[in-house]
Amino acid sequence: MSKTIAIGNNKGGVGKTTTAVNLASGLARAGKRVLLIDADPQGNSTAAVGYDEPDNMEISLATIMKMEINDVDIEPGYGILQNEEGFDVLPGNIELSELEVTLVNVMNRERIMKEYITMVSPFYDYILIDCAPSLGTITTNAFVAADSILIPVQASYMPVKGLEQLVKQITRIKKHINPDLEIEGILMTMVNDRTNFAKSYETKAPREWTE
Repeated sequence: MSKTIAIGNNKGGVGKTTTAVNLASGLARAGKRVLLIDADPQGNSTAAVGYDEPDNMEISLATIMKMEINDVDIEPGYGILQNEEGFDVLPGNIELSELEVTLVNVMNRERIMKEYITMVSPFYDYILIDCAPSLGTITTNAFVAADSILIPVQASYMPVKGLEQLVKQITRIKKHINPDLEIEGILMTMVNDRTNFAKSYETKAPREWTE
């Protein structure tokens, strides 16, 4: 059975892309069938796996989501690239920023990505979604499509403090759209063991999530 994990944090520079690419590679080496979806307009995951000019790609996640919006039939392998590390990639690029505006007027706009993932999930053991550092409509789509969310957090005060807004968004989505959504875990990144904060911080689920 396939599992979809969104890798998200509304703060940038906390290691989302590094986590997504390395997790995809590790799962592929373990013999799992993996699809990495780049849901960030910056296309960092796409570039990280060897496609240097994401904005020049003819087919991307934005292309797929536009086809879903317009009820165009999509072949399961359409637009998916094979990576030398052994996992598949659906690239992301700047077109996602334009799509964010378009989605405002789309019916069931939070479920567009889920429709696509439901179609391709039989072909994969894991689908990983590298989210943008925002809580916009594209990220909401990723959270609605996911079974769980993995949250990379830099081991310093301000990034940890910023988790509150993210968890509130996850809680709203769980309550109103995706009741099965869970937090996969909070992954501390860029840990500097010389700081008192990194030594002392314990990751605990926020109260509003556990109630």
